[in-house]
Amino acid sequence: MMTPGRTPGAGAAGAPRSITGPKARRSTLRKLLAGGVANTQGELCTLLAERGHPTTQSTVSRDLKLLGAERVVGDDGTVGYRLTTRVRGGVSPDMIIGVEHNEAMVVIRTEIGRAQAVGLDLDALGLPDVMGTVAGDDTVLVVPRSIHRTDALADAIRQMAGL
Repeated sequence: MMTPGRTPGAGAAGAPRSITGPKARRSTLRKLLAGGVANTQGELCTLLAERGHPTTQSTVSRDLKLLGAERVVGDDGTVGYRLTTRVRGGVSPDMIIGVEHNEAMVVIRTEIGRAQAVGLDLDALGLPDVMGTVAGDDTVLVVPRSIHRTDALADAIRQMAGL
């Protein structure tokens, strides 16, 4: 039995389901942000739907957080979402608060809500010393490929973060 007010095949809140998946949607969202074409989450929802990624405002909000987008005031005074600037190696240093390690792992402390973006950036770098990352809300656990390189890995991350 169908819930009243819902469209068959619809996702949350009656929005059509995207058949492209979250990676494709986030890639399109990243391109939209790079082009600076939308100032509100509602506009981003519309633009994503026009490009084959129908979604809800809450999903756009989560994606913006995951991508590390920030709401900024442009030179012309308009407010909009922009990706944070990546420098040297693809990690935004303004997101990282600190880097600690022991013999086996590296822990990165981030601004609240930025850990997933930092984890994705580290994964995208393809660093040979990184086996993988696990990100929470404000902490990224970096698993090194070898415990013999943990010090060097922590130093490299500190250098990328400008710490």
